[in-house]
Amino acid sequence: MSIVGLTGGIASGKSTVSNFFKAHGIPVVDTDVVARNVLKKGTGGWKKVVAAFGEDILLDNGEVDRAKLGQIVFSDLEKLQLLNRLLAPFISHGMLMKVLKLWIKGCSIIVVDVPLLFDAKVDKWTKPIVVIWVDPETQLQRLMTRDGSMEEAKSRINAQMSLDLKRSKADIVNDNTSSLEALHEQFQKVLTQITKPLTWTEFMLSRNGAFLALFSTFANMVNLLMSVSTTSCDRSSLTAKDVAICDGCSIPDGITVLVQSISLLFFFTGKDRTKSVFS
Repeated sequence: MSIVGLTGGIASGKSTVSNFFKAHGIPVVDTDVVARNVLKKGTGGWKKVVAAFGEDILLDNGEVDRAKLGQIVFSDLEKLQLLNRLLAPFISHGMLMKVLKLWIKGCSIIVVDVPLLFDAKVDKWTKPIVVIWVDPETQLQRLMTRDGSMEEAKSRINAQMSLDLKRSKADIVNDNTSSLEALHEQFQKVLTQITKPLTWTEFMLSRNGAFLALFSTFANMVNLLMSVSTTSCDRSSLTAKDVAICDGCSIPDGITVLVQSISLLFFFTGKDRTKSVFS
């Protein structure tokens, strides 16, 4: 299994690239969606945030007013860091559960869309890392067009790791300064790279690889038990017919051939990153 890390900055076009992946049938774990879920009324994350920031951040229905909370944290770096610390365990758990569910379904390639990929150290678990980059002037202009004032836009951009620093840590960089068509052309190259056949290591981390390892372990145990059973026969008291039957109980060679055959089946059908032999 391959987990691709996708990150960028606010108004960089990361969500657009995320949608490109989805359009090609590649599952995306979006931490923004996870974050919204962990802030729902009554959840553990909701309780932590309300306790820290007060009930003034709540709407009439008890849900968190995300716009108001955003204004508070993006104007105060310490409060932003506090919010990230409070929600990080819940978001990490939510991400892990989503990745696990996709693994169980047999997905061989998963994209995790994480704005704080480097800040949260998620980059250690992803390969390759794709950064959507845009120059500062274009980023500011796009954000102002979308969200309003220059002051608020600058505070939101400055609250994040700079895109230049993220670019320096990336395996792949998509420059989204120009047109949507140019961005899509760059994405096609990313798609070609990440959908290459799985390496053996990636395959063994997939669901099919885990099943193969489990089956091989089981088959080896059966081999061992049958070998012990055969060697433990007291041949001195057996007739020639009984000895022949006892000898026939030892079929490790047959099991070995079976394991090898199934191994090849799993490998050659499971090497396709977008398909599963059980799908």
